[in-house]
Amino acid sequence: MTLKLWHCKDARSFRPLWALEEMGLDYALEILAFPPRALRKDYFDVNPLGTVPFLRDGETGMTESAAICQYLADRYAPEFGVDKDHPEYGAYLNWLHQSDATFTFPQALMLRYGVFAPEDKKLPRVVEDYRAWYLGRLRWLDAHLERHEWLVADRFTVADIAVGYAVYLGGFTGAAEDYTPQTRAYLDRLLARDGFKRALMRQKDAPGF
Repeated sequence: MTLKLWHCKDARSFRPLWALEEMGLDYALEILAFPPRALRKDYFDVNPLGTVPFLRDGETGMTESAAICQYLADRYAPEFGVDKDHPEYGAYLNWLHQSDATFTFPQALMLRYGVFAPEDKKLPRVVEDYRAWYLGRLRWLDAHLERHEWLVADRFTVADIAVGYAVYLGGFTGAAEDYTPQTRAYLDRLLARDGFKRALMRQKDAPGF
């Protein structure tokens, strides 16, 4: 076994955990309490950033959740990726990068200032502004899902894992209350997948964030 994932329950590291389960790969999993940079100082010896995810594959170490999903598909399970010669390859890459930069980033701020911060440090206006920002950025996804079951190539890929995690995170930030019917149905399809359910089981006894 060469693959090992460091993970916090329901954090961005859920993306590669879900990908590993969908792909049926053999891997080791170390679950950390959140935030590991504060609660597990020895983790800095593994990942100097102190963030999750961290994937180790032999001499390769990776910290970015969507990139890890793409790496796993490219290296071990091409049926979950899209070949560079495919006409939707550009769209595939765009969804992968959009998943974190556009869809997860605003929700991270919503969690930080609406959930994690002490009561006297909470910033409701920031949460409200970034909620509106996030829901506005979902317009492209909302429109796409009116015509498509999955994001690219008429099949489930790691792009769905990357974007799907951000949509799943909306259940923690409260943004899911305002999802369009087609985006809600997309999330339901993702939650029904066996790979998603197996990933949930792998982390079920871990402390949440």
